[in-house]
Amino acid sequence: MVDDVVVIQPGDERAQKIARAMASQTANAVIQAFGSGPLTSSQVARQMKIPITTASYHIENLLDVGLLEVMETRWSEKGREVKVYGLTNQVLIIASPVSDLRSVLQKYATLFGIVVLASLGLWAVLPAVLPPSWDAAPAERVAGGNGEEFSTLQAPTLDAAGAPPVHDLVMGFFFGACAVLLALLVYEVYYWWRTSPGYRVEKDQERVEEVR
Repeated sequence: MVDDVVVIQPGDERAQKIARAMASQTANAVIQAFGSGPLTSSQVARQMKIPITTASYHIENLLDVGLLEVMETRWSEKGREVKVYGLTNQVLIIASPVSDLRSVLQKYATLFGIVVLASLGLWAVLPAVLPPSWDAAPAERVAGGNGEEFSTLQAPTLDAAGAPPVHDLVMGFFFGACAVLLALLVYEVYYWWRTSPGYRVEKDQERVEEVR
């Protein structure tokens, strides 16, 4: 039965301490020695055939980072306090660093602002660089039945290739870019949720319950 689930990220303070505590082969061998059950520092030294000072040094380091804990305290025949150590009953999860939701939303708000500015820029530039045939046709004078003349406005025309007017081009660019940003935002929020430490802890706890 697991007592606790701990999530750490590479580079944080506890991860660095754990890495330093397990940097040597001796430290890893000490952890493996506790796989058979709780031991005292002298028992570890005898089992591994190393000086008791070396065993105590690695045990203290592992105790400091939370990989070992004091299971009980005994008293020797000479009246000395003897601590019995054992592996901490926990699940340790190393999760990759993830950005918080606020930074994700701020990023896409900035990108939306860029799209708006780009659309306004296109609206101002396109009429100056596109052929005149892309604009609306001039008014046409039409004679009425009683001899009076009046003007009619023609709808915007297409060029020889059937290109739409500037308004349609700019709006198509704007809504297309917004659709792409929205799809990317939904995906990134979903990915953030799936990789968040809270979600991983919840899933690991469910697996632990299934094992029970």
